[in-house]
Amino acid sequence: MIQEQSIKLNLELPKGDVNRQMEVFYNPIMISNRNISILLLNSIPNTKMNIADPLAGSGIRSLRFLKELKKGKIQQLFVNDFKEDFVKKFKENLKLNDLDQKQIYPKQVVSGKNLLDINSEEANLFLLNRNGFDYIEVDPFGSPNPFLNSAINRLSREGILAVTATDTAALTGTYLKVTKRKYWATSLRNYMMHETGLRILIRKVQLQGVQFDKALTPILAYHKDHYFRVYFQCEKSKDKCDIILKQELYLLFCSNCLNFKSSEFNNEICSCKKKFLYVGPLWSGKLFDSDLLKKMKQENVFPEEEKFLELLLNESKKDLLGFYDMHQISEKLKVNPPKLEEIMKKLKAVRTHFSPTGIKTEKSIEAIEKLFEKKKNNDNN
Repeated sequence: MIQEQSIKLNLELPKGDVNRQMEVFYNPIMISNRNISILLLNSIPNTKMNIADPLAGSGIRSLRFLKELKKGKIQQLFVNDFKEDFVKKFKENLKLNDLDQKQIYPKQVVSGKNLLDINSEEANLFLLNRNGFDYIEVDPFGSPNPFLNSAINRLSREGILAVTATDTAALTGTYLKVTKRKYWATSLRNYMMHETGLRILIRKVQLQGVQFDKALTPILAYHKDHYFRVYFQCEKSKDKCDIILKQELYLLFCSNCLNFKSSEFNNEICSCKKKFLYVGPLWSGKLFDSDLLKKMKQENVFPEEEKFLELLLNESKKDLLGFYDMHQISEKLKVNPPKLEEIMKKLKAVRTHFSPTGIKTEKSIEAIEKLFEKKKNNDNN
């Protein structure tokens, strides 16, 4: 018997690593992912939503939606997984958790509208055979690519699309050819690889959206454990799509002096006369809606998420492309770094969740190096 927050699951888990061959797919590492999805949905004003969970696995996320989302949030919940016996096992877990529709949503039973629509179909067919959804959860094992087109096609005009990608090696520079083939971009394996990988993923999803005149803007995007996670707000607008496309640029990085910048072009020379390396094209815009993060922090009922939410909220104050890593600069200059808090104060910087030694600031690499040199001189005196 597994207990995840308010839900019990009666599952037989295999020994060894989580894999797609499991009879019923359940990944305990994704508890935080599910916690944050609950917080986000409880923090937005949307009510009476048609919610789709096309790759439900064990069904744990949908079970938690039923029990932990505020009343009035769900109009209908469409749950699906292509595993054999999924419908049977999901219904067993409904009973196990006393999630009887007559008890939790009696008015919908009276009106004749079923709260739950439980299915076992191929995920794309499941989505395309139904009308639009206000929230779609795309949480596959590996890349979300096979499901993006149908999910975006069925996303309502102002809907929210939640995307998880666990194929981090394909996005962070380990397999360059795979990045080009799957994500239509060039990756780079350096200290910023988790931020650039996330931004490459965002751009790929956005390109799928603009073909339907759907502008997909991130309202929360982050990297954690072994996965990337993005929540997109949809707007049906050709003009907004054009604005989205203008923010898809290259990140240029100098391995010599650690300078970086964004550009429409990938063949520029750094001020130190060395040629920039490049990553992208990628999303160069904001990753966070700071007002949303404030509400999520206020709504938070999961103590284990408190520090992470605080970090993201603080980072949202400097929602910039790229960051500087203090260890990298220290190694380059062969100088012990000043205290991080001291550097942040002088540079008006914030910590980033992408690296424990990374900071985001509008200041230049030259301004940071001056602080390091000052520290070196003080140590020598």
